Amino acid sequence: MIEQLLEAWRTNNRINLFLIDNISGDGMKCTLSKRGGRNVVRQFAHMHNNRVWQLESRARDLSKDLYKFETHEEPDRTKLKENFEDSCERVEAFLHDCLAQVPRRRCLKKGVISMLSYFIAHESHHRGNILLTLKECGHPLDQASRYAIWSWDKM
Repeated sequence: MIEQLLEAWRTNNRINLFLIDNISGDGMKCTLSKRGGRNVVRQFAHMHNNRVWQLESRARDLSKDLYKFETHEEPDRTKLKENFEDSCERVEAFLHDCLAQVPRRRCLKKGVISMLSYFIAHESHHRGNILLTLKECGHPLDQASRYAIWSWDKM
């Protein structure tokens, strides 16, 4: 069961990395905001930062040396992917520790499955926003890629 939960987290991360690789350069700059809200690349940066913030408050030692993007920073794909991989590993370690009831790990009161669900729900929300933004701005993700993110057995 533990391996299945951790694999769900890793699959969620692979979907993020897949999208980072498959969104055009122009698509990464798209936004629906009229007031300076996040464009696509900044939504990805926010997703990573949320992982870091959660670790800072729930397992401070695991957040050590993780990079946090500045509010208006627009990292390139390489920097995004490197940081997603780093934060994925740390969140995975946190989830594993919570399952093993390691002291000094502050999981959600409702448990580790709720914690995992929170992480995946938050990132799925932003992926939905990203796909809508791309579509509305005239840079939709190609159909094969849109379907691929739902093939968790293959992802």
